Order: sequence, then structure tokens, then C-alpha cells
Amino acid sequence: MLPNSYEPYDLITMGRIGVDLYPLQAGVALAQVDTFGKFLGGSATNVAVAAARLGRRTAVVTRTGTDPFGDYLHQELRRFGVDDRWVTGVADLPTPVTFCEIFPPDDFPLYFYRQPKAPDLELRAEELDLDAIRSARTFWMTGTGLCEEPSRSATLAALGARSAGGVTVFDLDWRPMFWSDPGDARPYYAEALRHATIAVGNLEECEIATGEREPYAAARALLAAPRVELAIVKQGPKGVLAMHRDGTTAEAPPVPVDVLNGLGAGDAFGGALCHGLLAGWDLERVMRYANAAGAIVAARLACSSAMPHPAEVEQVLAGGRVPPQESTS
Repeated sequence: MLPNSYEPYDLITMGRIGVDLYPLQAGVALAQVDTFGKFLGGSATNVAVAAARLGRRTAVVTRTGTDPFGDYLHQELRRFGVDDRWVTGVADLPTPVTFCEIFPPDDFPLYFYRQPKAPDLELRAEELDLDAIRSARTFWMTGTGLCEEPSRSATLAALGARSAGGVTVFDLDWRPMFWSDPGDARPYYAEALRHATIAVGNLEECEIATGEREPYAAARALLAAPRVELAIVKQGPKGVLAMHRDGTTAEAPPVPVDVLNGLGAGDAFGGALCHGLLAGWDLERVMRYANAAGAIVAARLACSSAMPHPAEVEQVLAGGRVPPQESTS
């Protein structure tokens, strides 16, 4: 039971965490890269960082190894202002590491090292703080958490705790390397959609979840889930389509940007989406703001440390150029 003085989190995310080792040279094959930068990574974790950068009180539910990389991730979470109280260690599994290659503007292969199993897939339902998850103003989970037990049951338990109300975002987050067959994912995606109030995904992810790839058809299919009120379909260079159950739609064009590394743009979009919804903005403003946040990160090397501050987003919305990343702080 939560204490009477408990202040709910603006956002609790649940899912993947790891160390990103990104090449400091663009346009170079991984085999030829000499130097790498080390960064906090993982989609759900990056969303929490993005929202924290925008002034929101956030926390992440995940697991690391009990190793130096795990220590590093705790250090970084605290530095970014994300509560790490529900980031626990797994003694016999290493903290995951992810490499990427950077071939702008649209080719960023990822190489996940999550063997023999990622600690974040060892989340267990009986260990969750369901009171905190239930009370959060916004809860964000991802499709990766559904790919394997016990994380699958834990994720569905967290979603069940959200059934009474609040904004619950399902980031479809399709990663084919985590599933043996795409068909295996659809029943679990359908179950998660039964609890979500917002669904977010790109065209491929929407097709996995609903069988539909055409943007408007995909949005309508997502809205067919009983509690989904808002469907957001990312269309890459064609921008973003948002469709509300009440019939309201908003289409946000892409923000012109010289892409350096597009991998963290979706997470920046997610954190800004949560921020705008919490602020009570209209749908068009939320989409424009989230698009601008994503564009800023696409123009930078890293993911977590590249997440923009409010003034940077406002600068882009006002027609200014994407500001360079001044530091990793």
C-alpha cells in the first residue's frame, strides 16, 4: 500500500535496458571502426530519459546484470534524473550490450548481445510494485517485454493493474530477432492492446499487431481494441498519423534534418508524446512537439544523452535549425 503522502510518477516505463556502444565514425563498417562511445540505452529506458529531460518525474522498471556495466547504467539513470529503484540485478546474466553501424540517412543496423538471456526478460510479476504502476499518470511498455517468460507475464500483470484508468501506452516495438516467428507475437500483442489506451508503432510494427500496413487502416485496426483511444502510426519520411477514437486526426510532416543516427528518434518522440499528453495539449500540438524532439535526436550520435531539453524543442518548432549537442550531460 502506498503512503498517504505518495506522489505518483508522471511516467513509469517498463522494458529494455543496456549499454549502447556506438561508433564515433559515421559511414564506416563495424569491422573497421576504431573508437566507440558508451551510452545508456534500451527503448523503454530512453523514453524515461526523454520525458525526464522535459521536466517529468519518471522511473523505469527493468533489470541489469550485477556487473560493472550494470553499475554504469544505474549511474547514468541517476545522472539523467530517472528513478532507478525498480532496476534490479540478476546475478548470473550479463548486462546486455548493443552495437550499431551508422550509414546516414537511413541505414543503422543494430547488433544485440543479449545472450544467454537479457536480464530485462527476467522481470517477474510477483516482484512488481503494482501500486506504483497503478498510480502512475502514464505507463509505457513495449513489445519486447512480451517475447519471453517471465517478462511476458510480468508485463501483462502490469497492464492488468492499469485497467482501472490512466494513460497506458503500448509501444509496439517489433524486434524480429527476439521472436522465432512473427506469428507467435500477434496473440500477445492482441492481449496487450486490450489494456492499452494508446498504441504507437511504425508501419511494420502495426502490420505485426493488426495485419494492416496502410496507415489509416492500421490506425483503425488499433482503435478496434476495446480501450485504445489514440493510435499513432509512424510513416518514416511521410511523417506521423495520429487518429483518436472520437474521429480527430492529426498528420505531422517530418521535420527537415540532416540525419546522423536515427536510432533514438522514436524514443525521443515517445518521451515528448507523454509530456504533451500530460500537459493536456491538443493532438496536433502534441504530434508537432514529439516530431521535433525526434528530429533533434536523429541529428545527434547517441540516444539517451541526445534527448532534448524544452528550449531546444521550442527552437525547432519556431523554425530554427536543430541545435548541436553541446555535451553528454
